[in-house]
Amino acid sequence: MLKALHGIHGDRADAVTIAGRSTSYEDLLGAARAVAADVAGAPAFAVTATASLETVAAVVGGLLAGVPVVPLPPDAGPAERDHILRDSGAGLIEVDFARRAAADPVARAAGPDDPALILYTSGTTGAPKGVVHTATALAAGLDALADAWQWSAEDTLVHGLPLFHVHGLVLGVLGALRTGSRLVHTGRPTPAAYAAAGGSLYFGVPTVWSRIAADPAAAAALSGARLLVSGSAPLPTPVFRSLSQLTGHAPLERYGMTETLITLSARADAVPRPGTVGTPVAGVRTRIAVEPGADIGELQLTGPTLFSGYLGRPEATAASYTEDGWFRTGDIAAIDADGLHRIVGRASIDMIKSGGYRIGAGEVENALLDHPAVSEAAVVGVPDTDLGQRIVAFVVAEGVGASELTDFVAAHLSVHKRPREVRFVASLPRNAMGKPQKRLLLSPEER
Repeated sequence: MLKALHGIHGDRADAVTIAGRSTSYEDLLGAARAVAADVAGAPAFAVTATASLETVAAVVGGLLAGVPVVPLPPDAGPAERDHILRDSGAGLIEVDFARRAAADPVARAAGPDDPALILYTSGTTGAPKGVVHTATALAAGLDALADAWQWSAEDTLVHGLPLFHVHGLVLGVLGALRTGSRLVHTGRPTPAAYAAAGGSLYFGVPTVWSRIAADPAAAAALSGARLLVSGSAPLPTPVFRSLSQLTGHAPLERYGMTETLITLSARADAVPRPGTVGTPVAGVRTRIAVEPGADIGELQLTGPTLFSGYLGRPEATAASYTEDGWFRTGDIAAIDADGLHRIVGRASIDMIKSGGYRIGAGEVENALLDHPAVSEAAVVGVPDTDLGQRIVAFVVAEGVGASELTDFVAAHLSVHKRPREVRFVASLPRNAMGKPQKRLLLSPEER
């Protein structure tokens, strides 16, 4: 899993930099061995996943010891933290990065199907569930992305994402250690920090890229990069266009879930197309469960990156698969003639059935974001006695009225896709990854 830790950056004092603190691979391994010695034989252990060298040492130590790691969100409230610790059975450890172990600890060898990471879902549809991943799945996903992005030890990866989920931890830390690329974690993902990092490969969520696109000087500083990669939420088309113009690089979008890792991505050797998330990575197959009369449907997939199951929840695990063994993502998607995938939204809230039509919320949101007065948009379907659901748009905008926006969408898309109601808000509620929390916009009667 950590095959590249002795690669071309092995003796660099800044092989890994997290929030301004740097270390060599040798010192990282020394700290990780001390963690491994402490946790050897435990069923699992948890670490508060701050943006720190301590978090990296803890995760590497767990992999060395063959003990699954449970990353805890540092901003988790007491109830969420207690639930995760109780559900996983993991003890919470503190890491002293200055401690060293002289040799690899004596521990049972982890098998290819043994748990390596237990990542908890956001809990938007109930209590957070533990998603179990093996080292084999992690390696398969990272190797597939190295192929898609031509990611190698020659790269310097830059990002400032949280370290308790797939994007920031698996891709943003283990991906660097797997490929041997130098890692610079900026602490906070500010435009200034990204501009100063001097990387060749940058990861960000749409909020990060939107802020960089609004800072032309910072964006211009990324012109020397090789790839800009966006994920965790759809990248608005206007941000895609601005980044392309300001940096000279069209950002690559990719798609994944906690349960699947990254399964779709634009490739480094292809021209990215806005609004699409590319094609399946190596080893992954996809299909769309399309209902009669519709051109979009639930995205389903199979491949080596899939999770082992929800911890202690066999019924929930079984329910997430079709009868013939394909994972049900719950996301609504379409595939064009070139095989490019477009994610419309979540089936639970982003598939709107209005007046006999099936409408993807993401398509309407992108249309709204094309209006120069609109900076943020979230579209939902709310119960309607006549239409079944009516399209309601929550919009952050200045100097524009509801009717103008409704007409704008009707002119860009089919008329039946226009919002029936526009509600202006000061901002959209978002989670740590920048995804809009649409249910928080609705009244209890509308949810």
